Amino acid sequence: MIVYQASKSEFVRDTDDLGIEYRIAQAYLQRCGRYAPDAEMRAWRHSLRHMADVLRDEGIPVDAGVAVEFGIPQTSKRIDFLLSGRGADDRPRVVIIELKQWSESKLSDKDGIVIASRGGGTEREGTHPSYQAWSYAALLEGFNEAVYQDDVQLSPCAYLHNHGPGGAVDDDRYVPYTLKAPLFLKGRPELERLQAFIRQHICKGDIDLLYRIENGRIRPSKMLADSLSSMLKGNREFVLIDDQKLVYETALAKARKASPGAKQVVIVEGGPGTGKSVVAVNLLVALTGEGLLGKYVSKNAAPRTVYQQRLQGGFRRSVIDNLFAGSGGFINAPHDTYDVLIVDEAHRLNEKSGLYGNLGENQVKELIGAAKCTVLFVDDDQTVTLSDVGETAELERWATMLGAEVTRMQLASQFRCNGSDGYLTWLDDVLGIRSTAAIPPRPEEFDFRVFDSPTAMHAAVEELNRKNNKSRVVAGYCWDWASKRNPDADDIVIPEYGYARQWNLGRDGSLWIVAPDSIEQVGCIHTCQGLELEYVGVIIGADLVAGEAGPVPDAKQRSKMDRSIRGWKKMMKQDPVVTTERVNRIIRNTYRTLMTRGMKGCFVYCVDPAMADYLRRRLVQPGELQESASAAMDP
Repeated sequence: MIVYQASKSEFVRDTDDLGIEYRIAQAYLQRCGRYAPDAEMRAWRHSLRHMADVLRDEGIPVDAGVAVEFGIPQTSKRIDFLLSGRGADDRPRVVIIELKQWSESKLSDKDGIVIASRGGGTEREGTHPSYQAWSYAALLEGFNEAVYQDDVQLSPCAYLHNHGPGGAVDDDRYVPYTLKAPLFLKGRPELERLQAFIRQHICKGDIDLLYRIENGRIRPSKMLADSLSSMLKGNREFVLIDDQKLVYETALAKARKASPGAKQVVIVEGGPGTGKSVVAVNLLVALTGEGLLGKYVSKNAAPRTVYQQRLQGGFRRSVIDNLFAGSGGFINAPHDTYDVLIVDEAHRLNEKSGLYGNLGENQVKELIGAAKCTVLFVDDDQTVTLSDVGETAELERWATMLGAEVTRMQLASQFRCNGSDGYLTWLDDVLGIRSTAAIPPRPEEFDFRVFDSPTAMHAAVEELNRKNNKSRVVAGYCWDWASKRNPDADDIVIPEYGYARQWNLGRDGSLWIVAPDSIEQVGCIHTCQGLELEYVGVIIGADLVAGEAGPVPDAKQRSKMDRSIRGWKKMMKQDPVVTTERVNRIIRNTYRTLMTRGMKGCFVYCVDPAMADYLRRRLVQPGELQESASAAMDP
């Protein structure tokens, strides 16, 4: 959607005669159905008058197309300013201009990130304007059919008309992006440089080109599809086996069959190690290859970010980013916007969205409504917060209410123990999740160890990690995140063993599980769910201790900074029985999830010594118990 569209001469006249911000505000109301915010009006008033001055250059064709506020479909991104025309070779061309009113900026140590006062508010981190413009061009090249089929050349740049030279924004560290999208700053020489840049790319006007781009179908380009497919070929990590292949082919067939009048929902149940994410990524690549518009969706950012990185290859980050989305981004999506949405870790879906949990109606409803076909991967035993609502019964209820044909499938456990799911069965019984005929894992099948010291356990995991960077330490969220405010502070401190480590909740973000130096820190449920390691070390905190009949959860021992059981005390006053059951289940499920991240082994340290003793007793093989009992009876 383009809010305002005109020729260059019309745009300059509107700026001079009417006050361009009012003209655009009228168009905004007509196109969006609501009044433009005051901040937007101020931005249009200041920035667009500067752009009118730029376009007064007689060398820029009078019939060049001008577009203001082009909303990139299926994203929340808007391009500030576009100019359309043709080059000297008669090839269609569009200049993308990211406009900023900043007068100051500060360096960030993150790639492509700069600190500035955004929207007139406080200073905060965000993408560099040149990176923004470059990434928007990448999105159009990758997904707008009119752009890639008509071979439209896109030339991005950024214009900071209030920002003088010598500030952070033009620091040398941003050169990789300013080379791709030139940066123009305050002053007459800079204005003339921008005019020359526009003249270089647009020699003749073509306002109709903007119309074609605005109405271009949103489909992944063949280049994107072919490149993604080549990344998976020969990659053993993404090879499908047994029932993974069956689920994959069934979901493909349902997606091809789906239409607005024949909505499809595929619910795939599977525990840890069954390959849910592997099937999900293969589906994303295959359906993109067929020209279908789809996204990989997850509530938890960690698996999303890791798979984005693995698929990025030589692509610009924004192209791959557009194939992935958080679960809260579909509140206003029109019905059947997408051909397919692939929802990983669907059990983590929430009812409400937004930072304060006050937006939308229900994420399950919104996701199923937004796509002709929705594939939902779920494990009810991995619900780990009070706000998780995506259990299998709830998924099926909403699918039926929305008139979808429901297909349910099961991924049998391929778990880590040489194809055996015995460890999972044993763990469920040990943690009190369900009673099973539990036989402890044998060391040759799965390496489960209980350590007396967190220091020794962490050292053992670090040693294994040196081989291939596929081992990490995690913990229950029983320690405050002190290092959030004080980077030098330790978080997980167990003084009797001289153990002091930091949470890895900020430094590596969602890439904690693959970041090369993150073995030094400790992860938690929020940074590892949905991802796998070879070996995992787990610190079981004081929220799970040994009782007479087995492990006893204690919600009071969780850190007050942990949002997973936020509000439980208030809920206890309203319904103590149901709340206790829910909170206890979350704590047990959290440790089940943490203790099933390792494909080859799990090392454990327990804050409660009695809990460690309990785990050691449960590791004794049945035959060993009989031998021990017989030996005790011998005279």
